[in-house]
Amino acid sequence: MKPLFVSLIRLSFLSLLSINCNSQTPSGTTTAKSGNTSQKSIQKDLKEGVDYTVLTRARIMDKTGFNEPVEVFSFLIPRNWNYSGDIVWVMPGQTGQGTYSWFQATSPDKSSQFSLYPDLVILLTDQPVINQANQAGANEFFMVGQPVDAITYLTQFFLPQIGNPQIIKSTPEEYPQELLRKFEEGKQELLAAGMTQLQASPSAVSAHVKWGDGSEGIVGCTSLIAQGKTLNHYNGQYNTIYTATIANKIVFRFPSHEKEHAEKLLATIKNSERVNHAWKATVDNFWKAARQRSRIDTWNKVRMMDEYTRQIGRNAIKRGNDNLAAMDANMRNWEARQQAQDQMHSNFIKAIREVETYRDATGTYEMSSNYNHAWSRNDGSSFIMTDNPNFDPAFIFQDQEWKEMKRVKN
Repeated sequence: MKPLFVSLIRLSFLSLLSINCNSQTPSGTTTAKSGNTSQKSIQKDLKEGVDYTVLTRARIMDKTGFNEPVEVFSFLIPRNWNYSGDIVWVMPGQTGQGTYSWFQATSPDKSSQFSLYPDLVILLTDQPVINQANQAGANEFFMVGQPVDAITYLTQFFLPQIGNPQIIKSTPEEYPQELLRKFEEGKQELLAAGMTQLQASPSAVSAHVKWGDGSEGIVGCTSLIAQGKTLNHYNGQYNTIYTATIANKIVFRFPSHEKEHAEKLLATIKNSERVNHAWKATVDNFWKAARQRSRIDTWNKVRMMDEYTRQIGRNAIKRGNDNLAAMDANMRNWEARQQAQDQMHSNFIKAIREVETYRDATGTYEMSSNYNHAWSRNDGSSFIMTDNPNFDPAFIFQDQEWKEMKRVKN
């Protein structure tokens, strides 16, 4: 049986861690009429991926934790890109226990690629024997070592992992407030579990890099270093625990001559992320129950009851399955009615994130402000972004369902 503080920190820190073609045209253009050969010629010369980008929503499902697949998150990506992703469960009692996700989208010619890597937890204690025991269970989600900030992880670990590209420019970024919010959410639980002197240090970095084959890319990550002391119930002494949760590990690789277009596309992909909060709440409750069960078992000096803990999870997830239909409906409604509670705050956030609000028949959407025009098929999943005022999907696709989205004025 492992000492209390090892199980406790593993179970605690890891988890913390309209255009109408008959009447309306884009600004500055002339209404398209049957037989207008010059307009047809202009439209025929427009090229997808250069003059406009057609986007579709890529959805990633949890196929393990529930009785049937549940959507977890999604991104808008170019419609002709291929994508894959998954949700990975490392069950209670296993090293690095938790729920992890990954996502990858690739252009048809494989020259451009967007990748989101799973989180990584780095743990270290001031007890060598404990570190040695934990090292035996290291995996792609968990390792033993000195916790590091974002720039150190990027240079020493992340870049070698992705082919060791050369850094052209690195920029420390404002860390997402989400990092500290997660820490504060779990702080009371840690204190109740006996941990003291809890501290947190967040950081974030983004870098422009270049690979040996001449391709370039944008990479980035965040780090939340946390430390605290916990009582070793076997010798009565306090031991110090250090962790670093490395998250938001993003790589966007592209041909060097497409840098400007790639930066716009990356901003669009990142800003389009949608998370199923109902799924997240269910999973968070599962892991909280698992941590409570583990602490009780440890304090009572009984062996870890893995099967019993898994049963707690299965029961919790089974209850969640009863609400799957409502969850999916809520998710769709949530996507369709993104509206700010505080307009001034919304404008400030949108300016920072470089997004604009557009509306179609299904609702309002935040789209990248890097483009001047947005189109949709009013299905909530298909979008086109373009800077070309002459672009008209009616000519390009012979599809009258595409309508230009209206920019919502604040």
